[in-house]
Amino acid sequence: MTQLQVKIVNKSQHAVPAYATSGASGMDLKASINEDIVLQPLERTLVPTGLFIELPEGFEAQIRPRSGLAIKQGLTCLNTPGTIDADYRGEIKVILINLSNEAQTIHNGDRVAQMVIQKVEIISWVPVEELGETVRAAGGFGHTGKQ
Repeated sequence: MTQLQVKIVNKSQHAVPAYATSGASGMDLKASINEDIVLQPLERTLVPTGLFIELPEGFEAQIRPRSGLAIKQGLTCLNTPGTIDADYRGEIKVILINLSNEAQTIHNGDRVAQMVIQKVEIISWVPVEELGETVRAAGGFGHTGKQ
């Protein structure tokens, strides 16, 4: 399989993100901070990673929560998935919120999120007067019931 080559500048003291297993789709992002961050219940913060990337045109990076962090500590990402566009050159930062009832501490090097690289399709709109019919039609928001 051919691997997509992506340029990265790493200003953190941690290794660049990597896939933990051969079947993983996401790479862990680590906090790159000089001092611990203590998040109180319902408090949110922006956690720097020290990483800067140059994605090829037609790709995006999605920032997603880590399931272990969510279930064990109640920490999750806001704006999920967060999108990093191909033309963004700033530092990757993670918006974390503490949904637990206790203060949670983030240390330098903690894995705070995962990043998935995805291909993006560029579309053009075709204005029409009506859309094709489907069985679902306009039903949404749980209209199929509990099953």
